[in-house]
Amino acid sequence: MNVKNTLTINGNEYHFQDGETILEVARRNHIDIPTLCYLKGTTPTGACRLCVVEVEKARSLMASCAMPAAKNMVVQTESKKVIQSRRTTLQLLLSSGNHNCLLCPKSGNCELQNLAYKYQVSGDMFVQRKSVYPMESVNPFIIRDFSKCILCGRCVQACKEVQVNNAIDIGYRGASTKIVTAGDRTLKDSDCVFCGECVQACPVGALVAKDARFKARLCETEPVRTTCTYCGVGCQINLHVKNNQVQMINGVEDAAPNYGSLCVKGRFGYDFINSPERLTTPMIKENGNFREASWDEALDLIAKNLTHIKETHSPNHIGVLTSARITNEENYVIQKFTRAVLKTNNIDHCARL
Repeated sequence: MNVKNTLTINGNEYHFQDGETILEVARRNHIDIPTLCYLKGTTPTGACRLCVVEVEKARSLMASCAMPAAKNMVVQTESKKVIQSRRTTLQLLLSSGNHNCLLCPKSGNCELQNLAYKYQVSGDMFVQRKSVYPMESVNPFIIRDFSKCILCGRCVQACKEVQVNNAIDIGYRGASTKIVTAGDRTLKDSDCVFCGECVQACPVGALVAKDARFKARLCETEPVRTTCTYCGVGCQINLHVKNNQVQMINGVEDAAPNYGSLCVKGRFGYDFINSPERLTTPMIKENGNFREASWDEALDLIAKNLTHIKETHSPNHIGVLTSARITNEENYVIQKFTRAVLKTNNIDHCARL
């Protein structure tokens, strides 16, 4: 870091690195500047104008997410002029669509709602704009409610710069502006792979997981961190749980290897967790029917049958198939058991098939 690179924020001097924005310097030093359009790791757009700050000698308020820090810059993040600008911007956003927090599934976890509460504003100052686009719910994973969209562009940034899928963009102009796919088709008919990156990036209730709708809201759940079991990448996820039932899944944004990103299976394929069809006890088949058994009885039967096959035929008559849904350590133990105990190399893995 160049020690000569310093700027002043709210009367205090801070160092900055070449290329850092005012917002990045502020957040690194625990100075709160509100944002809605800013998405970490993507190109800042300055679209929402909530992150504006007052820069000495500048003719107007500057968007801190896009304004590079400069030597000897003097910045005010909470001046009267800044606060009034943010309040007006929030009032405009609240009147831009249907932001009925009482019925919104995002309530309690909505960034717009939180900022409206913080700055004590409502959408009554301006005439509410009615959405010209109906809700889209024809795909099995994501509901798009255009009446709640504030056109912050975070979903587009997530799709283009994080996932690099390029399935959506900002289309049309003026009051008709909306987030569109190629040809303005529905998501199910577009290039969308339903990774859900846009759902996690959305700061309001414009994009919600279909399976999570009409369930517990996110603020009512308890996050339980775990590892996705669908493959061997080891993506970190939060299971949002209420009454011992998984309500929805989000990626852990500050943890490797995925940093919040998930595939369609990891984000939406969790129904099996609480499925009534899951086995909860071992089953032994007798006379063509299954019956419940204890673990000791089931393991004794497995050991007896494996020993019988080894002694009657040979170890090479036994084959073992392991799963990507268990840990590397468990897979190691299984192959060790296969080779050292069963005395065969007939072991394979489902991820290789």
